[in-house]
Amino acid sequence: MTAPFIHESAYVDAGAQIGDGTKVWHFCHVMPGAVIGERCSLGQNVVVMNGVRLGNNVKVQNNVSIYEGVVLEDDVFCGPSMVFTNVGNPRSHVSRRTEYEVTRVRRGTTIGANATIVCGVTLGEYAFVGAGSVVTKDVAPFALVTGVPAKRTGWMCQCGERLPDSGEGTCARCGSSYRPGGEGIIRTAGA
Repeated sequence: MTAPFIHESAYVDAGAQIGDGTKVWHFCHVMPGAVIGERCSLGQNVVVMNGVRLGNNVKVQNNVSIYEGVVLEDDVFCGPSMVFTNVGNPRSHVSRRTEYEVTRVRRGTTIGANATIVCGVTLGEYAFVGAGSVVTKDVAPFALVTGVPAKRTGWMCQCGERLPDSGEGTCARCGSSYRPGGEGIIRTAGA
């Protein structure tokens, strides 16, 4: 593997861990205690706070702040200017540092541009959050959620193609098959 690339305008504080092949672009700030996996990409103006964990192959587009309490598993995509929160009831004059809520974004999830993820939720594996959506509750694996507040409006294949509304069937692009089960649908076979 290759060493991480850190743009000269980025700040990476002592104590941050950055994996091989990861790229940290213009005007980013990675704080101490942040752990970033291999082959990740942090676009322009990304902030990764203390204690945040990013898996491998995570893509974070421009203007995203990842706050303490957020965990991004492998292969997550965060679209431009999407927002995470970490306190449910912030007040400038009241310290809430001991009240940060954990937000989990499971493997393969996509979060569209300008979406907001309210703290304390879990986005299931390969979930897909539409651009501009506001997620206020957990999202099932493979679910497509859109709107304000976000509601399930469909199902998505692991490869990113829309599935039949029932969630049962075979993806026309990659051939993966799905059936209802668990919290929503389950991948039963495929590429």
